[in-house]
Amino acid sequence: MPDKLVTSVVDGVPVEGGRTVASYNPARLDEVVAEISFAEASTFVDAAASAKRAQAAWAAVPPPVRGRAIAHIGRLVEANMHELAQLVTRDIGKPYGEALGEVREIVDTCDFFLGEGRRLYGQTVPSEMPDKQLFTFRNPVGTAAIITAGNFPVAVPSWYIVPALLCGNTVVWKPAEYSAAVSAAFHEIFVRGGGLPPGVFNVVHADGPATFAGLERALADGTIDKVGFTGSPEVGREIGALTGRNLQTACLELGGKNPLVVTPTADLDLAVEGALFSGFGTAGQRCTSLGTVIVHESQHAELVERFAAATAAAAVGDPTGDVLMGPLLDQKFADRYDTFLEWIQPHHTVYGTPGRITAELPRAGFQGDPAAGLYYHPVIVDGVRPGDALFDQETFGPIVGVTTYVDFDEAIELANAPGYGLSSSIYTTNPADAFAFRSRIGAGMVSINNSTSGAEAHLPFGGNGKSGNGSRQSGLWVLDQFTRWQSMNWDYSGRLQKAQMDVAELVPDTEFRLAGGQ
Repeated sequence: MPDKLVTSVVDGVPVEGGRTVASYNPARLDEVVAEISFAEASTFVDAAASAKRAQAAWAAVPPPVRGRAIAHIGRLVEANMHELAQLVTRDIGKPYGEALGEVREIVDTCDFFLGEGRRLYGQTVPSEMPDKQLFTFRNPVGTAAIITAGNFPVAVPSWYIVPALLCGNTVVWKPAEYSAAVSAAFHEIFVRGGGLPPGVFNVVHADGPATFAGLERALADGTIDKVGFTGSPEVGREIGALTGRNLQTACLELGGKNPLVVTPTADLDLAVEGALFSGFGTAGQRCTSLGTVIVHESQHAELVERFAAATAAAAVGDPTGDVLMGPLLDQKFADRYDTFLEWIQPHHTVYGTPGRITAELPRAGFQGDPAAGLYYHPVIVDGVRPGDALFDQETFGPIVGVTTYVDFDEAIELANAPGYGLSSSIYTTNPADAFAFRSRIGAGMVSINNSTSGAEAHLPFGGNGKSGNGSRQSGLWVLDQFTRWQSMNWDYSGRLQKAQMDVAELVPDTEFRLAGGQ
């Protein structure tokens, strides 16, 4: 049984909700990781009001001091890195090596934004008038509601919460229902490590309907000034519409159908290695997971043969061991993944065994007991094409499509066809192909000879089209999500100078001609 009940924390005080739900380890379904007290919409509204009350005092803390708070958080995460990674593995079944990398990303994010506490720069701008100076400043947005998915239960929240706090905003965070245990630990580390005052960082554990109802009320009340959301395009559309009605623009990071293009000059061994990690790391449950391999017809047969062999040999099983792929995150994702498998058509060629790993459908070399958790076979589906659901739609799970192309223009057309625009990859040794791909792909992120997955903490992360609204997380670029530009003009001339009206003009001599010119 879990050590304690996971509750919402509002204004520094635990708040129990209306019902209690058990959260299970997806690798060992008989193990309860946490009992979660689910809040009602009113708790979200109260958390937003608490954040609003705390915001002015938090914004008054000098940015370098807020930066030092972020640094302390990073050091505390670093000191508890292995324990936090183990909890990620228990909570969502992510292989321990990946979980440890995710926790390191929090540290990287804190290290980066420590410096930004001394670099929330504005500008001094020359005026068109004498005895007048112009300035720009970054001001905090105010209160931020952050709603995140559970496939990256600590790394992705840090992309939002660290810069939001650094910039002087207060936060209401709604983590995923199925990753509540590690979310509670994350919140506790941040509050303790940063010495954050009550109300600065609130956490609300709630289901989707209660969260949406609470967010709707808080936006109408004016207690939420910014919304950040990572999740599905369907929910993203609803949140975008809700914020739009309240004259806000949400920061939306949604799903992906990420292409990996293999050109005639590609190193096939490297391409297969990249496809294997892109497609089946985290059991294909990343927004940046590989959707479709788009391979030149001359490389198709060999690529598929090597990819299928590598997939068959990949270590699958208990995520506490050295495996490529553990279980699916939660029963609801397993149920949804079963519907994706129904999209396989007669014209497709399937490599692997579609479905759950069982005694009747075993996997050679499986590590552990497949009956204990939500384990599925990794599957490659060759012959997908536009119009197929497997080609057009995101498939959150361990299934990768393959299609072929004849020329580069067709490869680009296929890569852009699903309408997502998050991550992309091309394998080539031809620089012209690499740069042409970069300029023509619709994705916000491009990899050359690397996987579709993976991002460093100081690069912009985000997508276009169905993958998001062009907003970006991480690096300097996320500062524009959590600050608002303010301009100031200071006239010390002692008289009213009217812009565009009292501008002095130099008078050019338009009749001048150089003597003796030809």
